[in-house]
Amino acid sequence: MYGRIGMNEQSAVAAEGPPVVAPGWPRRSWRALRLLVLRVLVGLALGSALVVGVLRWVDPPTSSFMVRQSFVAWRIGRPPPYLYHAWVPWERIPPVLVLAVIAGEDQRFADHHGFDPVELRRVLATWQRGGRLRGASTITQQTAKNLFLWPGRSWLRKGLEAWFAGLIEFMWPKQRILEVYLNIVQFSPSTYGVAAASERYFQRPVEAVGLREAVLLAAVLPAPSVYHLNRPSLRLLRRAAWIADQIQRIGGRRYIDRL
Repeated sequence: MYGRIGMNEQSAVAAEGPPVVAPGWPRRSWRALRLLVLRVLVGLALGSALVVGVLRWVDPPTSSFMVRQSFVAWRIGRPPPYLYHAWVPWERIPPVLVLAVIAGEDQRFADHHGFDPVELRRVLATWQRGGRLRGASTITQQTAKNLFLWPGRSWLRKGLEAWFAGLIEFMWPKQRILEVYLNIVQFSPSTYGVAAASERYFQRPVEAVGLREAVLLAAVLPAPSVYHLNRPSLRLLRRAAWIADQIQRIGGRRYIDRL
């Protein structure tokens, strides 16, 4: 039979109050959380490095932009094919097309390591004078964005783009960067890669592309949803003419020998 707690004992219990939690537990929990986050970040970094390393030799069958395009087309009920894409190896891409893209998109491609410091300084100077903060993406950065990421201008996406661009420049030779870029870059809302664009808009294999077709293909790259290869605007034709002139200014075929 249990005895009653005396008055003195009750007072002692009340005075003690609720159990005291050890003061060190929140610190241990935060330390465990930080360790978990660090492990996740290290795992993601190593995983992304492994994927980029494999893609140096394995041709990517698709890209994040193509997956997104297919999903949107399927969701709105568009009949297949959701997009046009075909892979073509580097040896079949005509040099004039390579030069046109470099001349139009990234003339210092052979010299930088994924990021163009000259263009970045120009962009920052324009912004400091009150101008609009425009993009200064290199071909390497565009490859990273098209292959792994999504459209947009968030700081998160730019940070991931910089990470993947650094990995690509470190692990891939310049020719491989160009080969992947030319095979996944967007030429219209549903057309990706030089092979599909050449067949769809010029009715010829990419090997048969000449100067006129090459500069038109390169000219649409800044805005493939605005420019139209099947209905070239005056602005697009002017940009194509400028690219044709720039091909000679950057050295023509001699430029490719530097890659």
